[in-house]
Amino acid sequence: MIGFYVLIGAISLASWFISNTLKRKFKKYSQIQLKNGMSGAEIAQKMLSDNGVFDVKVISTPGRLTDHYNPKDKTVNLSEAVYNQRNAAAAAVAAHEVGHAVQHATAYSYLKMRSQLVPIVSVTSKFSQWLVIGGLIMGAASGVIGIGFYIAIAGLFFMGFATLFSFITLPVEYDASNRALAWLKRKNMVSREELAGATDALKWAARTYLVAALGSLAMLLYWGSRFLGGRD
Repeated sequence: MIGFYVLIGAISLASWFISNTLKRKFKKYSQIQLKNGMSGAEIAQKMLSDNGVFDVKVISTPGRLTDHYNPKDKTVNLSEAVYNQRNAAAAAVAAHEVGHAVQHATAYSYLKMRSQLVPIVSVTSKFSQWLVIGGLIMGAASGVIGIGFYIAIAGLFFMGFATLFSFITLPVEYDASNRALAWLKRKNMVSREELAGATDALKWAARTYLVAALGSLAMLLYWGSRFLGGRD
């Protein structure tokens, strides 16, 4: 079990470092005021319009870094700071979330795949690790292939869905950022300094998804090795 705790510690440390760096970056780029004077909400609305997307609403949502696009009700939800503020960080986040709306409007394949996995992962992720642990314990107690074996297999299968979801999320997030930055540059919405800040902020945001995907894969491999090792 020592390897398990080392793995959890390493993943948690990487996640903590990236999360804190992301917060510092957004705080830094929140100090760079947009020369065009537009708020995050106005940036989002213009990007939607420029991409021919007219059935998506831009709304404010409580909290910090709670920005997201909801494909069910077609809303770009911007945190209060992003919605109202007029800086490079707000422009980056607002354009990124609209990037997801544009993906939805253009039937971007990876977004469709991720959306199809959401209801499955929302259920399987709650039980996967407990099924694996329970199956291993039952298998060790019985010493033969029985119900414990099949419970552990089911847990690994469920865990595989979460890992797949994490990796499908990566192209979705990177593509949304690429769409956002390309639009900001193409439409001259930001200055060179503002664009550099927006680019850096979105890169660190993407890394949170990268470490999550690697963490999910590491957990799957770890428990898979424990299961296979237990069968020897």
